[in-house]
Amino acid sequence: MSGLFEKLGTYLAYPFVRYALIVGVLIALCASLFGVTLVLKRFSFIGDGLSHVAFGALAIASVLKMTNSMPLVLLITIAAAVLLLRTGQNARLRGDAAIAMLSVGALALGYLLMHLFSTSGNLAGDVCSTLFGSASILTLTRAEVWLCLGLSAVVIALFVLFYNRIFAVTFDESFAQATGAKTGLYNLLIAVTVAVIIVLAMHLVGSLLISALVIFPALSAMRLYKSFRGVTICSAVIAVVCALLGQLVSILAATPVGATVVAANLAAFGVCCVMGRVKS
Repeated sequence: MSGLFEKLGTYLAYPFVRYALIVGVLIALCASLFGVTLVLKRFSFIGDGLSHVAFGALAIASVLKMTNSMPLVLLITIAAAVLLLRTGQNARLRGDAAIAMLSVGALALGYLLMHLFSTSGNLAGDVCSTLFGSASILTLTRAEVWLCLGLSAVVIALFVLFYNRIFAVTFDESFAQATGAKTGLYNLLIAVTVAVIIVLAMHLVGSLLISALVIFPALSAMRLYKSFRGVTICSAVIAVVCALLGQLVSILAATPVGATVVAANLAAFGVCCVMGRVKS
């Protein structure tokens, strides 16, 4: 056991490891806060759809040989979030159909672009790393770390400032609209914020596993608490613990970062299910 802690201390002495842990925890925290709203509004798959859009945007950035792809990926993902919100209100094209169409289309287009314009000799490895995550979170530049910190702070601040409005549109959007609340504006705020979280989370778990960061902590917390505030706080705690534990296990055991973090969330969900049964 002492050897394990000594090995962990050796890794933590490197700044890039500390940066990865901080960024990973902040990403998980942001995803868990808005994940509760998405689950309650039955918008869970919007994270999955936007993650595929982010994959397509990343493919475009790689074709254009951009050194810093995050601004372009962020812009395209936010535009897709706004588009999904608008089309979801269209009676001819339901929200789930719009998400499925955009998700599959972006994923196919991204892979096609990477195949046609690839400059790498290991296309399968690049695609797999992008979809399922890789060790890229351990190679974040200082600028990317500061950008992640800044965007995470904005996401948390927006959730705190508009907590009451988010609560209202989550549980009874029609009543909130009847009282004069600008529900369209707050739904747009939620969609854009989720798009930002998706782009940040690609470094941690890859585009295919992002939904786990959004859904699992919220579902786990709902097994223990019934109030919106209780579920939100519990979800945030579970997300932070699982992200930190998953990254540490990944570093020590040399396992894939994204898959290990998701496995930690899955284990936490199982524990919460058992505790919920005992509690009831």
